Amino acid sequence: MSEQFRADICIIGAGSGGLTVAAAMAAFGETVVLFEKGDMGGDCLNTGCVPSKAMIAAAKRAQSMREASRFGVSSVEPRIDYQAVHDHIRSVIAAIAPNDSVERFEALGVRVIKSAARFKDKRTVVSADGEIEVKARAFVIATGSSPAIPPISGLDTVDYLTNETFFSLTERPDKLVIIGGGPIGLELAQAQRRLGAEVVVLEAFSLLSREDPELSSLVGNRLRREGITIHEGAKITRIDPPTNPEAHPHGARIRFSVPREDGKGETDEEILDASHLLVATGRTANVDGLGLEAAGIGYDRRGIAVKPTLRTSNRRVYAIGDVTGGMQFTHVAGYHAGLVVRNILFRLGAKEDLGILPRVTFTDPELAHVGFDEGQARQKFGKIRILRWPYGDNDRAQAERQTGGFIKIILNRKGVVIGASVVGANAGEIINMWALIVSQKMNIKAVTGYVSPYPTFSEIGRRAAISSFSDLPGKSGVRSIISLLKKFG
Repeated sequence: MSEQFRADICIIGAGSGGLTVAAAMAAFGETVVLFEKGDMGGDCLNTGCVPSKAMIAAAKRAQSMREASRFGVSSVEPRIDYQAVHDHIRSVIAAIAPNDSVERFEALGVRVIKSAARFKDKRTVVSADGEIEVKARAFVIATGSSPAIPPISGLDTVDYLTNETFFSLTERPDKLVIIGGGPIGLELAQAQRRLGAEVVVLEAFSLLSREDPELSSLVGNRLRREGITIHEGAKITRIDPPTNPEAHPHGARIRFSVPREDGKGETDEEILDASHLLVATGRTANVDGLGLEAAGIGYDRRGIAVKPTLRTSNRRVYAIGDVTGGMQFTHVAGYHAGLVVRNILFRLGAKEDLGILPRVTFTDPELAHVGFDEGQARQKFGKIRILRWPYGDNDRAQAERQTGGFIKIILNRKGVVIGASVVGANAGEIINMWALIVSQKMNIKAVTGYVSPYPTFSEIGRRAAISSFSDLPGKSGVRSIISLLKKFG
């Protein structure tokens, strides 16, 4: 006989968004049921943000050893123990895992059910085996996303890697070919290159295509200087099994072509033999098996359709994070969770504001952005003003030998900051303040009024803001006022 009970809130998915909702609801005394079929913490903790940043950290240390001579310290080629790198990654995950564990959430009062779940009807969710049935006042779908697999001929004949399997490797790839030049592909490409692998990136369009090309080109140039081979506009015609599958179980033979330099068609077919093939071509929302039709929840290939309040077509059901098909970042899922808590508990009608959501690509240099970019701003507002400041004019950047990069700030006609982009060292940290500025619709004058500690990388933002007054000395009216004031001694 199945177990049946009622709850205030039923959540499907224990990733960042689902766990945030669960903890908050429990803190307010709500009865909460949480379904999770996989590992607690979801993709971010286990196969995404956390392991990738741990790998990037290891790779950064290796690169600093190669570049030490710039500081008067002898450079050395590091000896990479890839098993130890793998152990480092696992230890970071293990250190964070207790925060997301079943034990912690049950201690908070959340009923955790380790099972997949599906809607039986508009007000009922059941476990995969049908043994547990939950009716709730409100439901939150937080099932996240999975790697999107492109329809490339022959791809299904090889044992390719995705972010879900890549971090299980205990031996360094000899020759890693990555399909996809977005944030995931480029972060792992640079990390693996710094850890000693030969790396080739095949991108169908351009690197970091959603970013301002003025900034993304700096990232691409750096990756090429570090020895990564990049083919933009690559057309993959076929993938075959590796010539030696026993030696390279994750390998493949890739056939592709790229645009000719003269722009007249494509090159002859080229062949790449990879010891490891990584597919990093985006994400797809996890909607299969949820019984959305039974619950009257609308969705399409992109994900679950939601209103600005994140409510679905079923008034009792909300969806948050990657499964909504929007920006796929852990911090966005957390932001969504906060909106849903406010809307379910307090009926505030809080709405998503896409314009305040920042993003960061954690390559070296990092690339960070919030708000409108230049192209978007010109299209929407027409007349805008752009402020810049280079890393090379920042004293801390000079001391750290990190002078490549700049900040780019977008203002509307009234001087309100509507967007900011940073490419360079610590860009992900620098963008925090600008995300606040954009979210609060602050005028650039307000930014000039704060004092930035010296010497810090963040000073580039204030220097860019001050440059908005650079034309004042040349204005005749200003000079006239100064002359008049002189007369009064």
